[in-house]
Amino acid sequence: MGICYIVGAGDFGDGTIVPGPEDLVIAGDGGFRHLRDRGIRVDFAIGDFDSLGYRPGIPDVMVLKPEKDDTDMMAALEEGIRRGYREFKIYGGTGGRISHTIANIQMMAGMAKRGLRAELIGFGCRMWVIQDSEIRFQAGEKGFLSVFCLGDAAEGVTEEGLKYSLSDYRMVKENPLGVSNEFTGKPSLVRVKKGTLLLIWEEKRC
Repeated sequence: MGICYIVGAGDFGDGTIVPGPEDLVIAGDGGFRHLRDRGIRVDFAIGDFDSLGYRPGIPDVMVLKPEKDDTDMMAALEEGIRRGYREFKIYGGTGGRISHTIANIQMMAGMAKRGLRAELIGFGCRMWVIQDSEIRFQAGEKGFLSVFCLGDAAEGVTEEGLKYSLSDYRMVKENPLGVSNEFTGKPSLVRVKKGTLLLIWEEKRC
């Protein structure tokens, strides 16, 4: 199975999307404009389209009622899961209203609980959420990596290959100890034995 790209109406973020034949590209409401303007194919569009202002003219569209419990991004995620995808890259989910960024972080926490892999891409930043697992980074990575506890406590937190290391540490949500660690160019990892962590990569700027 390929990657499911979900694009919302927020900041498109760094890079671009070059979907392969096995990938799925879902536009969540105003995310359709991002994809259309960049000439990126759209396989499916979903939302109430209040941000976009019109119904996309593609064959595969689901129009939602404005009065709903799930956000357009959550609805897009559930469609990707329904179609069998387990790995997700999310664009247009940061910037703009901070409440929507927080909602997308909470969405990724739910994805981690379900064993799904997700990356939220913004301008100069990328985010991941892991639960009872680890994430590895290849040699050559640069920039800052901050690690925050999502939940009351995260047990057995280990950080290796970064400027500041941790070993089997108990991280709590009230103490931002993990902010602004740095890549050193070496292979690195972040692991949590029990609990949920938010990881935020930010580029270094002069």
